[in-house]
Amino acid sequence: MTIAPPVDLSPRLTSLDPDVFDIPTGREVEWRFAPLDSFGVFFQPINDAGFVTAIESSQYVRNIAMADLRSSWLPSDRPLAVARSLAQNAVVVEVPKDCTVAAPIVVQLKGSAARSYQHIEVNIGAFSNAVIVLEHDLELDICGAMVVNVADGAKLTMLSVLQGDKKSTHIAGWHTTTGRDSTFIGCAVTIGGGAVRISPSVTYSAPGGNAELLGLFLADGDQYFEHRIFVEHEQPNCTSRVTYKGALSGSGSHTVWVGDVLVRRGAVGTDTYEMNRNLLLNDGPRADSVPNLELETGDIVGAGHASATGRFDDEQLFYLQSRGISEMQARQLVVRGFFAEVLGRLNQVDLRDSMMAIISRRLGLPAAEATDV
Repeated sequence: MTIAPPVDLSPRLTSLDPDVFDIPTGREVEWRFAPLDSFGVFFQPINDAGFVTAIESSQYVRNIAMADLRSSWLPSDRPLAVARSLAQNAVVVEVPKDCTVAAPIVVQLKGSAARSYQHIEVNIGAFSNAVIVLEHDLELDICGAMVVNVADGAKLTMLSVLQGDKKSTHIAGWHTTTGRDSTFIGCAVTIGGGAVRISPSVTYSAPGGNAELLGLFLADGDQYFEHRIFVEHEQPNCTSRVTYKGALSGSGSHTVWVGDVLVRRGAVGTDTYEMNRNLLLNDGPRADSVPNLELETGDIVGAGHASATGRFDDEQLFYLQSRGISEMQARQLVVRGFFAEVLGRLNQVDLRDSMMAIISRRLGLPAAEATDV
């Protein structure tokens, strides 16, 4: 585990022009962990790149031309700026105001070429309530953004699920803006992909916003997962919680978690906390954890962060084995329990169970145990 010293989180460079950003060399703080041989394909424009679309349209989901999209989001690094400038298609998920969507809106995404750009826009109207699940295409290399706008008084629970091929490259910026007294719960489930970099960020456009960023990742073999979070508190009386947990196995697996929280001078009454926990399942994996917290005001409710990386608890394993459970199955059950806290915070029983079933199958648990939470 690596704990870095505090860094200056502001100002943050953003632009629609890719040339504003230098081509990463690996010496930059933002790219010092990343395998540039994998991500580098998206540092320059790809002339024959495809684009991502939603497989099925509905009353809430549609594919539109980028020229018809109105978006104020600005990319924060070079690959996202390149993708934004060249993406031809946008997937738009829109829920009108004063609307409660009973069933989860499931969006299956598909790229049109071996390397594709994506842009996903999610707009939740005032005082609406919805659950959205994005199922990403991991058969191809994908780069692009997910932009979420949660209007005043609205509630959104959103899952971004990466499972499947372990060789693909995936870069995603996930930016959310919350309105007055709105609630956002965003969960990144990262199991598939060879080299994955996800950058969730949150800003508050009005007082009273509440954002909870959740994540779980299960890496093995030579998988590289990087989750780089940025939460900017500019409005008063807003809340943020960041909870990410990861399990790693195999000598070549490597995960990176960077949690940056910035509380501006005018953000009085802020309540924020971020946590990362990593579980090493055997010898060899590497987990880097870098929490950062910058406060420009002391007039807050609370602020803190925690980070830890460790091995299995021998007492837990002994207890399970004393009940007749094999060592391998005991280890699998401990991992399920390790992730249960994150999935339980979704407040969605069906989604919790389906995600736990995916994790259990990946761990090799029998089908009956995969659905028993």
